[in-house]
Amino acid sequence: MKSDSARYQDAGVDINAGYRAVELMKDSVARTMIPGVVSGLGGFGGLFAPDLSGIKKPVLVSGTDGVGTKLKLAFLMDRHDTIGIDCVAMCVNDVICAGATPLFFLDYIAVGKNRPEKVAAIVSGVAEGCVQAGCALIGGETAEMPGFYHPDEYDLAGFAVGMVDEDRILDKEQVQAGDVLIGLPSSGLHSNGFSLVRKVLDVERADLRSPLDALGGKALGETLLTPTRIYVKPVLAALEAARVKSIAHITGGGFYENLPRCLPQGMTAVIDQKALPRPAIFDLIQKTGNIPEKEMFSTFNMGVGMCLVVAAEDEDKALSALKGAGEAAFVMGTVQPGDEGVLM
Repeated sequence: MKSDSARYQDAGVDINAGYRAVELMKDSVARTMIPGVVSGLGGFGGLFAPDLSGIKKPVLVSGTDGVGTKLKLAFLMDRHDTIGIDCVAMCVNDVICAGATPLFFLDYIAVGKNRPEKVAAIVSGVAEGCVQAGCALIGGETAEMPGFYHPDEYDLAGFAVGMVDEDRILDKEQVQAGDVLIGLPSSGLHSNGFSLVRKVLDVERADLRSPLDALGGKALGETLLTPTRIYVKPVLAALEAARVKSIAHITGGGFYENLPRCLPQGMTAVIDQKALPRPAIFDLIQKTGNIPEKEMFSTFNMGVGMCLVVAAEDEDKALSALKGAGEAAFVMGTVQPGDEGVLM
């Protein structure tokens, strides 16, 4: 396909580059195809026919998010093939908190200038995230917006739709004192707190490519760009093996905002800090920025990307299922009566 919109191209929008980008991303999108996908790229809407066998009352669960200012690191490193994983993760990790299986994902990429190879690299990361989550990338939008975004910059957002049987929706009101908090380790910062990180570490002027002893020999840029972990498949395994009562995705707001969201009123998450696998990047940020401990736990995941609440008698079954799915799951605390929300 070829466009003859010369005037539009003179204004900064290259329709032919858009066609080229779509061609380059087709192989990545094809990797995500799962049963239920009805349409391919090119339609005005993505079509999906869910398998409702064995489901009494299907409930759709949706989640939407972006990547935030972590994108600035992708620009500085000129690496664009992992940032899409973050976008998918931030959505599907929310959807799984209801007990829902993600079905499909759509992305939105807004660019200052459509460079097809860069757009295709971004979408390759989105596709990889969808593969990790077991959902399909069934559509999206690439918008070229000259004069609105810098030619070398872009924004990325998306949304996921999942499904759960109504009687299997997780209900935090079932959480009781004595229940166990099981943590799933993060890969680092994930996609939160980067406005603070960029300021504290002065990333625009920092050496992003040289190994740092403080990071175990990894470079700062590589560490900061580490993609958000996607927990869908291990959590689904835990949901099958044990009675999981509630789940919290530890994102913006850290422990103090997210853990109370998975607990009923009058219950508090009592955390054993010694059990947390704290990546070195958090110590570097805290030391460099002279940030108080409580503020760190109010901003970052501090090594825990997801928390599952299970009854004490289901602890072993949940841990076994999670570890069988490749997770280094661990007990990070218990639920106790109280109005504090979180006690460290």
